[in-house]
This record gives sequence, C-alpha cells and structure tokens, in this order.
Amino acid sequence: MGQLIAAVLLVALGVAAGAIWSGRRTPPAETPSAETTKSMPGMPGMAMPGAVAPSSAAKSDEPAEISLMPEAMARAGIKTETVRAATATEGVGVPGTVASNAYRDTKVNALVGGVVRQVLVELGARVLSGEPLAVIFSSDLADAQMKYLSMRAAFEADHLKVVRTEKLVALGAASRQELEEVTAMHAGHETELAAARQRLFLLGLAERQVDSLTDASQVVSDITVAAPANGEIIARTVNPGQVLSAGQQLFVVTDLSNVWVIGDLYEKDFTVVRVGSNALINVPVNNRTLSGRVAYIDPRVDPVSRTAKVRVEVPNPGENLRLGMYVTLRFETGWNQRITVVPQAAVQAVGERTVVYMPVEGEIGKFTERPVKLGPSRGDLVQVVEGLRPGEKVVTNGSFFLRSEAARAQ
Repeated sequence: MGQLIAAVLLVALGVAAGAIWSGRRTPPAETPSAETTKSMPGMPGMAMPGAVAPSSAAKSDEPAEISLMPEAMARAGIKTETVRAATATEGVGVPGTVASNAYRDTKVNALVGGVVRQVLVELGARVLSGEPLAVIFSSDLADAQMKYLSMRAAFEADHLKVVRTEKLVALGAASRQELEEVTAMHAGHETELAAARQRLFLLGLAERQVDSLTDASQVVSDITVAAPANGEIIARTVNPGQVLSAGQQLFVVTDLSNVWVIGDLYEKDFTVVRVGSNALINVPVNNRTLSGRVAYIDPRVDPVSRTAKVRVEVPNPGENLRLGMYVTLRFETGWNQRITVVPQAAVQAVGERTVVYMPVEGEIGKFTERPVKLGPSRGDLVQVVEGLRPGEKVVTNGSFFLRSEAARAQ
C-alpha cells in the first residue's frame, strides 16, 4: 500500500515538472510593429492624425463631379451653351472717368444784384427751357424801371414839342433853328429811352413786361430766373436769403444725353490713337460696353506720368453713364484675332480658382468641374485663355447651384 502511494506521488510530480518546462519553452506572442501601424492609445487599429489615405490623395487631383436627379435639374433651371470662337480686335486700354460735356454745360448767373427770395429746384432736378429756377428781390431792377418810365415821359414830351414847333414854323411863328434844336433834343431822348429799355431786357424782364410798363404802379422788384436750356441741375450755389451780386453764378444746367470720358494716353500709344478713332467704353458697374469717338487729344504731355489727356464723346441717351463714374477705354488698332468666349454666367469662382461646369457626355444629370483661365470681358461674354475649346458645352443657368453642390460634397 505504501508503495502504491509513493508511485502516485512520483507521477504527479513528473506531470507538474513537464508543465513548467513547457511554459518556459513557449515563444511570446508577436506584437504589431510600431513602424507598420501607429495606434492611438486606447484605440487599437485607428491611424494617427495626419496620416493621408492613398485614396484621398487620388481624389484631390480629380475634377469634382456632381450628379443631379431630373427634379433637381428642373428646380435649378440648368441650361447649357456651346463654347464658341469670336473675332477680337487688338487695341489699347486705359482707365477713364465720365465727365459732363463742357460744351453743353450752361451756367445760370444772376443778371441783377439782390436777395434770394425762393429757390424752386433741387440739385439733380431735370428742368425744361424756360422753367423757373429761383426768385430774386432787387432794388436795382425797380430803379431801372423807374428810369425807363422817366425817359419815356421825356421822350413823349419832346415828341409833342417837335410837332408843335413844326406847326409854328409852317405859320412863320418859329424859326428853322428852333425846330432843329427841338428835333436834336428829341433824338437824344429817344436814344436814352432805347438804352433804358435794353437795360430792362438785360436785367431779365421779358418784352411783354416792358411793353406793358406805363406807370409806376406796374413797377416790379422781383425777378424770376428761368432755365436757359433743357437738362439737369448739376450745381446749385444759392439758398433763400442769400445776398447776390450781379453776375454771380446760381446754377449749372447740363445736357447729359452726350458726355465725355477722359482718359490718360501713354506716349507709346500716340501713333495708334488719333482724333476720330473709334473707342469702346466698358462700364464695370453693369458690365456694359458703349461706343464713342475720340474728339480731342491734349497736345501737352504730363512730365511726371508721361501721359496726355484723351477725350472721347459718348452718346448717353439712357443716362447710364453718371458723372465721376470709373470706366475703361479701349481703342481699336485694327489687328484681328480669333478668341474663345463663354457667357459670364458660366464662370464661377471656387477659392482662388475659376471654373466652369460641363455636362458629362452620355450621362444625363452628371456634370464635371473644369478649371479655366480668363481674359478680358466683352459685354456679356468673357474670353477663355486656357481650359476650353470651341464646340464644348458649358452650364450657364444653374452654374452657381452646381458650385454649391460641389462644395457641399467635398
């Protein structure tokens, strides 16, 4: 029995020893290399920030693509146009400023000194010829009328005296010399009366007012200043109660149906721009292009800027050009070239890039983005220097919607 117990103990000790030997020989489990995968602490298998997946790098170089359902296309009003070629004329471009046509500016001056009673128009008002602008009280006007009445009375008395003397001479009761003296005095008074009458005209009274002036009760002291021509009030220098002197400027009325654009022309362009040359005026505010003609080039060159003033006359029937507005003058030199143009509505700015959106051929509702480089604009069109060829199609209406969709998908 003792031997059996001893044998069991020996077997148990042998099994335990084998287990211990086995645990020492088992190799440790392999751990992932730090060089192959960097895991965030506590989040096994997640890449560290800053690591870029290869697929993301590939997508950044690809053009954006937008897919729309038919309902979305209808809501956005998607329309396309074909890129086309146009003929452009080489020319010279300079900045310019809109000014009034000085030959159509009419200065309204006070013809008589006095005090302003009323000002009837505001700055910028459109007036017609003969329309009242202001009312001036003037004692000088009243004095001139009284002098006219006095001269008229003296003239009429002399006229009666001449008639009586002629009758006396015929009867032999007066000498010929007396008649000549009376006639000479009458002629002098007639000249003075004509001068007094003309002065009333110069002070602003109308002919009918002077003809109806027969006695002192008809003398007026208020004179109405009327507009000398059709146009707009571009200057007003008077207010009620202001004391005026004769000849003082009150208003400036100008006709804005024809204006000037003044630009600075460099010396190197004197040989290609002449008086009579055609000019194109681009208005950045509304992106319109108007036509004009070079009317004058200053013979003097500015010693600092080395430019001469060039003046272009521009018809302005709709008065879209306002005084002081900045524009761009372009003078055609006669050299033609073919350029690629697209409508302004097709061009969108995405960050620092300029892009257009094009329908993908054979896939309805799918559009792709293409970067372009632009040249100068010509009215509603803009030149494409790089990125498009004539015959390709671009989205016009709805291009802003596509830009928004592309930005949202990024």
